Amino acid sequence: MSHVVILNWRDHWHPEGGGSETYLRQVSTRLAGAGHQVTTLTARYPGSARSEVVDGVRYVRVGKHMTVYLWAAFYLLTRRLGRIDHVIEVQNGMPFLAHLFTRAKVTVLVHHVHREQWPVVGPVLAKVGWFMESRVAPRVNRSNDYVAVSQVTASELVQLGVDEHRIRIAYNGVPPVPEFTAPPRDEHPSLVALSRLVPHKQIEHAVRTLDALRDEIPDATLTVMGDGWWADQLREMVVELGLEDRVRLLGFVDDTTKFEELSRAWVHVMPSLKEGWGLSIVEAAHVGVPSVAYRSAGGVQESILDGVTGLLAQDQDDFTDCVRRLLTDPALREGMGAKAKLRSEQFTWEATTAVIEGCLQPAG
Repeated sequence: MSHVVILNWRDHWHPEGGGSETYLRQVSTRLAGAGHQVTTLTARYPGSARSEVVDGVRYVRVGKHMTVYLWAAFYLLTRRLGRIDHVIEVQNGMPFLAHLFTRAKVTVLVHHVHREQWPVVGPVLAKVGWFMESRVAPRVNRSNDYVAVSQVTASELVQLGVDEHRIRIAYNGVPPVPEFTAPPRDEHPSLVALSRLVPHKQIEHAVRTLDALRDEIPDATLTVMGDGWWADQLREMVVELGLEDRVRLLGFVDDTTKFEELSRAWVHVMPSLKEGWGLSIVEAAHVGVPSVAYRSAGGVQESILDGVTGLLAQDQDDFTDCVRRLLTDPALREGMGAKAKLRSEQFTWEATTAVIEGCLQPAG
């Protein structure tokens, strides 16, 4: 039985966890179910156990957002995790550079390149982070295999110097859907967003869209599911625009509530600056809801078939126009929703895990 160590800065239960962490949990659980010994090393957070086993996966939590990278290097160098056959490091911008600290085979999993997102951390750290991601990581990992979650991400990696022949594609699956009775669609036009509330997710663009359409579609609403440190700023914006009675900020919700709210909505919106794939797009598609996102956001170009399962916008004005079209054209909206639902059935976590497991071969 091989021992696979997965390095990621957060786990599925982290307060700031999102689609990347869902991906990690689904894959790691299935690897453990296939007979691999799986250890996941992530950062600690309030209320987290330092070590525990969940669904056959051992979770080890050390350090914080930035120091987890140093702790990971220490644990690999000192072999505190025991004999390791394979390391999967999840590169969320900042790389772990595991290849420098272990003789085990290393595979690098990348959701998307963070070029556009680094500025949010400040000018100095942004320069350091981008240098590590764009220059250091490709050089250190030049002999390692990569897994990308979309063709767009794979292309971005090639632009950074990664050998295209070393990259495999492992799309997101659809998370397990709990048993629930799907409610009817809202009687009024409704938008829904499912996202962490951080600046680069740009949920304020969805709020601006609702504001821009207030005269044309006065009964339209927006429901936002998710939480994050940007929540207070978003809440202040809603108050400033006088949209308190039309915007619901639900915070973190459980899976049942998530799919109930998606099922009620007419249109799902994802105004994110950058996405490796856009997991919530496929979740919305699973209940027949089309999505609107920005074409420039990367992986959404694959999770949405433009003009078929949703619409891709060029800028804020175009985003608003795309939402307008879907809210005011029932035939267009329902047709795209039906096609989105059909396409969502193509994506499974079993297929995702099969690609990852294909990398778990001895170095050599």
